[in-house]
Amino acid sequence: MTSLVEAPPRTGLATGAAAVTVVLWASSFVAIRHVGTEFSAGSLALARLGLGSVFLGALLFARRRPEPAVRRWPAHRDWLPLIACGVLWFGVYNLALNEAERRLDAGTSAMLVHIAPLLIAVLAGIGLGEGFPRQLVIGGLVSFAGIVVIGTSTSNGRAETWGVVLCVVAAISYAVGVVTQKPLLSRLPATEVTWLACTIGAVVCLPFAPTLVSELRTADAATIWWTVYLAAFPTALGFTTWAFALRRTSAGRMGVTVYAVPAVAIVLGWLLLDEAPTVLALAGGALCLAGVAISRRTA
Repeated sequence: MTSLVEAPPRTGLATGAAAVTVVLWASSFVAIRHVGTEFSAGSLALARLGLGSVFLGALLFARRRPEPAVRRWPAHRDWLPLIACGVLWFGVYNLALNEAERRLDAGTSAMLVHIAPLLIAVLAGIGLGEGFPRQLVIGGLVSFAGIVVIGTSTSNGRAETWGVVLCVVAAISYAVGVVTQKPLLSRLPATEVTWLACTIGAVVCLPFAPTLVSELRTADAATIWWTVYLAAFPTALGFTTWAFALRRTSAGRMGVTVYAVPAVAIVLGWLLLDEAPTVLALAGGALCLAGVAISRRTA
């Protein structure tokens, strides 16, 4: 009886956390567009992950945790998936995507990177034993169709080969990182997993430290504040709410939920950058949201 009473609030919290993640990750596209004019791909990744690690560490160590059972350091078996998650999702993903967006238009990038949720669903279905629920498959395909429509409406028709390769690398890194993170969340607190993975990603980006120092000298104050925003909100808070939600639902379902990010990004670009979307882009966004709604329905 107790589990039946407590299930709706837990489901509601996970849905709310997923929604926060979607909005924050969508807002990062606006920030990256501005910061990318003054910071190179490696510098931006290092600044974002380094500051994100500091913010997450402050949150983790300043917070009181009344349950001693969850305060332990990761066990030996946890380190391999932690390193994989940090290197791939936080490190390689950020580096590859930042560089790819310098070579490809937004539409093409969106189509390529958003093969990741389908990869997550496949990897989780096979590797984590989540299977392939019909609603998840239908929702994922509907959302992916929306991504293709958005990409078609914004693409300039040109795709540099190296940019395409980088987007595919980013998508694969993203998918593998999520699937390696999921089992960790059953044994470790979400904030701890996120902080350690973010810190590992920052270490991966340390070779770009000299370039970051050089670019900081010429960057204007607005660019630096946008970078702080990227670290504090889409990175520190966004990845924490993602981990919180992922702990309470399947990796496949959370992966499809991320299809809402391009739809929200279109709206934010319209409101904050005065970039009016085409009718086709709006239709694609509606398809993305419809697919997410289908995938998150309970049977």
